[in-house]
Amino acid sequence: MDGYNKILATYKGKPLVVTFWATWCEPCRDEYPMLVALAKQYAPKGLVVYGVSFDDNADMNLVRRFLMKNQPGFPNYRQRPGVDVDAFYRGVNPEWQGTMPETVFYGRDGKIALHFEGEHARADFVQAIQTILASPTA
Repeated sequence: MDGYNKILATYKGKPLVVTFWATWCEPCRDEYPMLVALAKQYAPKGLVVYGVSFDDNADMNLVRRFLMKNQPGFPNYRQRPGVDVDAFYRGVNPEWQGTMPETVFYGRDGKIALHFEGEHARADFVQAIQTILASPTA
Protein backbone atom coordinates (compact mmCIF):
# COMPACT_ATOMS: atom_id res chain seq x y z
CA MET A 1 0.00 0.00 0.00
CA ASP A 2 2.89 2.37 0.64
CA GLY A 3 3.99 2.23 -2.99
CA TYR A 4 0.43 2.64 -4.22
CA ASN A 5 -0.18 5.63 -1.95
CA LYS A 6 3.05 7.29 -3.15
CA ILE A 7 1.89 6.96 -6.73
CA LEU A 8 -1.52 8.41 -5.83
CA ALA A 9 0.17 11.35 -4.11
CA THR A 10 2.19 12.01 -7.26
CA TYR A 11 -0.99 12.53 -9.28
CA LYS A 12 -3.09 14.39 -6.71
CA GLY A 13 -4.74 17.38 -8.35
CA LYS A 14 -5.20 15.48 -11.61
CA PRO A 15 -8.07 13.26 -12.72
CA LEU A 16 -6.70 9.73 -12.46
CA VAL A 17 -7.77 6.29 -13.68
CA VAL A 18 -6.07 3.21 -12.23
CA THR A 19 -6.75 -0.15 -13.82
CA PHE A 20 -5.92 -3.40 -12.03
CA TRP A 21 -5.40 -6.22 -14.52
CA ALA A 22 -3.63 -9.49 -15.25
CA THR A 23 -2.82 -11.46 -18.38
CA TRP A 24 -4.73 -14.46 -16.96
CA CYS A 25 -7.90 -12.33 -16.70
CA GLU A 26 -9.82 -12.51 -19.98
CA PRO A 27 -12.06 -9.48 -19.27
CA CYS A 28 -8.89 -7.52 -18.41
CA ARG A 29 -7.31 -8.44 -21.73
CA ASP A 30 -10.51 -7.49 -23.56
CA GLU A 31 -10.90 -4.14 -21.79
CA TYR A 32 -7.25 -3.02 -21.84
CA PRO A 33 -7.04 -1.85 -25.50
CA MET A 34 -10.10 0.35 -24.93
CA LEU A 35 -8.39 1.91 -21.90
CA VAL A 36 -5.30 2.58 -24.00
CA ALA A 37 -7.42 4.37 -26.61
CA LEU A 38 -9.30 6.40 -23.98
CA ALA A 39 -6.05 7.36 -22.24
CA LYS A 40 -4.72 8.75 -25.52
CA GLN A 41 -8.00 10.49 -26.31
CA TYR A 42 -8.32 12.23 -22.93
CA ALA A 43 -4.65 12.89 -22.09
CA PRO A 44 -4.81 16.35 -23.73
CA LYS A 45 -7.61 17.20 -21.28
CA GLY A 46 -5.42 16.26 -18.30
CA LEU A 47 -6.41 12.64 -17.68
CA VAL A 48 -3.73 10.44 -16.16
CA VAL A 49 -3.96 6.65 -16.42
CA TYR A 50 -1.80 3.88 -15.04
CA GLY A 51 -2.11 0.16 -14.64
CA VAL A 52 -1.26 -2.37 -11.96
CA SER A 53 -0.67 -5.97 -13.03
CA PHE A 54 -1.40 -8.87 -10.69
CA ASP A 55 0.66 -11.33 -12.71
CA ASP A 56 3.10 -13.72 -11.02
CA ASN A 57 6.84 -13.75 -11.61
CA ALA A 58 6.46 -16.73 -13.95
CA ASP A 59 4.16 -14.68 -16.21
CA MET A 60 6.47 -11.72 -16.79
CA ASN A 61 7.19 -12.73 -20.40
CA LEU A 62 3.43 -12.75 -21.03
CA VAL A 63 3.14 -9.32 -19.41
CA ARG A 64 5.94 -7.89 -21.56
CA ARG A 65 4.38 -9.28 -24.75
CA PHE A 66 0.95 -7.99 -23.72
CA LEU A 67 2.30 -4.49 -23.09
CA MET A 68 4.34 -4.52 -26.32
CA LYS A 69 1.22 -5.51 -28.26
CA ASN A 70 -1.01 -2.87 -26.64
CA GLN A 71 1.52 0.01 -26.42
CA PRO A 72 -0.30 1.67 -23.51
CA GLY A 73 1.67 4.91 -23.37
CA PHE A 74 1.02 5.03 -19.62
CA PRO A 75 2.97 3.45 -16.76
CA ASN A 76 2.20 -0.04 -15.56
CA TYR A 77 3.32 -1.35 -12.21
CA ARG A 78 3.07 -4.80 -10.71
CA GLN A 79 1.63 -5.90 -7.42
CA ARG A 80 4.42 -7.78 -5.73
CA PRO A 81 3.60 -11.48 -5.32
CA GLY A 82 3.22 -12.62 -1.72
CA VAL A 83 1.45 -9.48 -0.53
CA ASP A 84 -1.79 -9.94 1.41
CA VAL A 85 -4.06 -9.20 -1.55
CA ASP A 86 -7.23 -8.94 0.52
CA ALA A 87 -5.64 -6.18 2.61
CA PHE A 88 -4.42 -4.51 -0.59
CA TYR A 89 -7.92 -4.63 -2.13
CA ARG A 90 -9.42 -3.03 0.99
CA GLY A 91 -6.63 -0.44 1.09
CA VAL A 92 -7.22 0.58 -2.51
CA ASN A 93 -11.00 0.58 -2.30
CA PRO A 94 -13.01 -0.80 0.64
CA GLU A 95 -15.75 -1.82 -1.81
CA TRP A 96 -13.42 -3.96 -3.96
CA GLN A 97 -13.94 -7.68 -3.40
CA GLY A 98 -11.11 -8.80 -5.69
CA THR A 99 -12.99 -9.18 -8.96
CA MET A 100 -10.88 -8.19 -11.95
CA PRO A 101 -10.59 -5.99 -13.77
CA GLU A 102 -11.00 -3.28 -11.16
CA THR A 103 -10.83 0.30 -12.39
CA VAL A 104 -10.73 3.17 -9.92
CA PHE A 105 -11.51 6.75 -10.94
CA TYR A 106 -10.01 9.45 -8.73
CA GLY A 107 -11.15 13.05 -8.80
CA ARG A 108 -8.72 15.95 -8.68
CA ASP A 109 -9.10 15.94 -4.88
CA GLY A 110 -7.39 12.53 -4.78
CA LYS A 111 -10.53 10.73 -3.58
CA ILE A 112 -12.31 7.87 -5.28
CA ALA A 113 -15.13 9.28 -7.39
CA LEU A 114 -16.31 5.88 -8.61
CA HIS A 115 -15.03 2.44 -9.53
CA PHE A 116 -15.86 -0.41 -11.87
CA GLU A 117 -15.51 -3.99 -10.74
CA GLY A 118 -15.50 -6.36 -13.69
CA GLU A 119 -15.67 -5.47 -17.37
CA HIS A 120 -17.63 -2.39 -18.44
CA ALA A 121 -18.67 -0.84 -21.74
CA ARG A 122 -16.79 2.02 -23.39
CA ALA A 123 -19.74 4.37 -22.80
CA ASP A 124 -19.48 3.73 -19.03
CA PHE A 125 -15.78 4.63 -19.14
CA VAL A 126 -16.40 7.79 -21.14
CA GLN A 127 -19.04 8.94 -18.66
CA ALA A 128 -16.78 8.18 -15.67
CA ILE A 129 -13.81 9.96 -17.29
CA GLN A 130 -15.91 13.01 -18.05
CA THR A 131 -17.07 13.03 -14.42
CA ILE A 132 -13.53 13.10 -13.02
CA LEU A 133 -12.34 15.60 -15.63
CA ALA A 134 -15.09 17.93 -14.39
CA SER A 135 -14.21 17.37 -10.73
CA PRO A 136 -12.93 20.37 -8.76
CA THR A 137 -9.58 20.38 -6.99
CA ALA A 138 -9.51 20.02 -3.23
